[in-house]
Amino acid sequence: MRLLALDTSTEYLSLALHLDSRVLTRELHAGQTHSQRILPLLRELLDEAGLAMTDLDGIAFGAGPGSFTGLRIGCGVAQGLAFGAGLPVVGVCTLLALAQASDADQVIACLDARMGEVYHAVYRRQGDAWHEAIAPGLYKPEGVPAVEGAGWVGIGSGWASYADALRAAYSEQVASTQPDRYPRAQEIVALALPVFAAGEGRPAAEAAPLYIRNKVALKTSERAKMAGLK
Repeated sequence: MRLLALDTSTEYLSLALHLDSRVLTRELHAGQTHSQRILPLLRELLDEAGLAMTDLDGIAFGAGPGSFTGLRIGCGVAQGLAFGAGLPVVGVCTLLALAQASDADQVIACLDARMGEVYHAVYRRQGDAWHEAIAPGLYKPEGVPAVEGAGWVGIGSGWASYADALRAAYSEQVASTQPDRYPRAQEIVALALPVFAAGEGRPAAEAAPLYIRNKVALKTSERAKMAGLK
């Protein structure tokens, strides 16, 4: 199966092309230039493989959570390409992609959500599949949900930005952390592959971001209220 995967949910731009027995990748620190750089990088990747978009079987994308603008770019590009080539799409949770990258069996995935918050989810691996122990949510680092047991691995930028608060919340339950990891297309395509293989890819029109934070921009008065100020 030939699949394209992309992620623009963080400051990194990540692309992967799954070609049955091999995976071609492109990754770079794009900052705020995802919209300018994604299509040229994709063309480079397709040229290396000697393929056109119409030669593919589907497109997977990092649906979120993550940067509001980044998610819109990633979803929009995936949707536009899928419409043009008549391909199905699969959106993959970026926190699940982090778990997939962790090389662990029980994972606390946290992405820095800015504004003093983290995007958070908890996963356990069961065989070749992941079980969602705690669904993706938005929390203050000191208010993340409790987990049971020990030997957990923390992964994602939230563990870099709020290491002390998260360590305090989970005390001795976390065995190690991987704070420098970010969602990557190669894990996204690995998670999407069985979905496509089962014929469960969705029409391009159904591609949608997973924002979690309902209100991205707050007024000064609202920020003050959230901070408990008068």
